[in-house]
Amino acid sequence: MTQLDLPAAPTKLGRKRDHTRDPEILDAALDVLAETGYDGMTIDMVAARAKAGKATVYRRWSSKAELVVDAVACMKRNDLDEAHLPDTGTLRGDLVALIKPRSIEDAEKKLQIMAGLVSMLSRDPGLADAVSAAIVEPRVAVNRLFLQRAIERGEISADCDVETLALLSPSMASYRVLIERKPVDRDFLIALIDGVILPAVGLKEPAASPAR
Repeated sequence: MTQLDLPAAPTKLGRKRDHTRDPEILDAALDVLAETGYDGMTIDMVAARAKAGKATVYRRWSSKAELVVDAVACMKRNDLDEAHLPDTGTLRGDLVALIKPRSIEDAEKKLQIMAGLVSMLSRDPGLADAVSAAIVEPRVAVNRLFLQRAIERGEISADCDVETLALLSPSMASYRVLIERKPVDRDFLIALIDGVILPAVGLKEPAASPAR
């Protein structure tokens, strides 16, 4: 965007917001959400858990819902670190390599976090787009990248509907967690890859899948 050659407005000097505590506060928000549910959660509780001043949290997040959405978005970004995305040479290899081992405790915590999101959305349906951007779009972007790679190397047809295919796994995973209240474990993801995604792009499931 170009700017008109006008005299610069006086700069207001003030105290800059310190965002160095943000990761700790967001982690604390996820912990509190998992433990208390959305209805029982308060910003004061998050501040206490993060050992941060309440004013620090309130300056950064004006509402509990805003804090929860940011915390879940941060969780998903950490799960899908673009700097460490696999590049195995095959679509199936990339999708399988993206599956991270989860402990029972991790899986249970994520279910509790997602239950908190359901409660939040029941109270404020207008947050649906923000929640979708936080938990669905990051995985869609990664799937889109993997599918484009597969097209470029001639593994799958360029006629594939990349946008629809990229939505398959995050949509089904979200339904499993949010509606069925079941964990998205390795067995579920492998079945989704081999039984849905690969046939949809015209690839056959391996006769023997060593990565199972």
